[in-house]
Amino acid sequence: MHDNVEHLRIQLACLKDSRLPPIEQNSMRFFERMAIDDGFDGMGLGEEAERGSRLLGDKPILLMGNHGLLVAAPSVAQAFDDLYYFERACEVYITALATGRELHVASDEVARKTCRQWLEYPGVTDKHFNALMEILDEEEPVYRQLN
Repeated sequence: MHDNVEHLRIQLACLKDSRLPPIEQNSMRFFERMAIDDGFDGMGLGEEAERGSRLLGDKPILLMGNHGLLVAAPSVAQAFDDLYYFERACEVYITALATGRELHVASDEVARKTCRQWLEYPGVTDKHFNALMEILDEEEPVYRQLN
């Protein structure tokens, strides 16, 4: 799933240091699961797409500096869930930066443990996605008729 809609994850991609520090549980979900591309060189076509793929490696998240976000996942539900929680994590981080105060960054040990707990949480991505689909079915069912 590729996204470059102007949300807080794009603001993060525009910072010289685009790392997302583990300052709360949503950001810890992406600890050691994110690659950063600081070499934006235009549209992701041809060789640029291959370069991005190499940078992604075995990580599910590629934050493309000056551009956007790429989420790789085995299902739409997982990709959406990662995209959703990455946005929440960016929201907290950008808001915390705006205070100008020092960040309280968790230790690598705590961040790694919390990340593992997220990944081992049974069925959480499908439950989240299905709940959102139920809301969409109720509020905007016309989407099912679109091609």
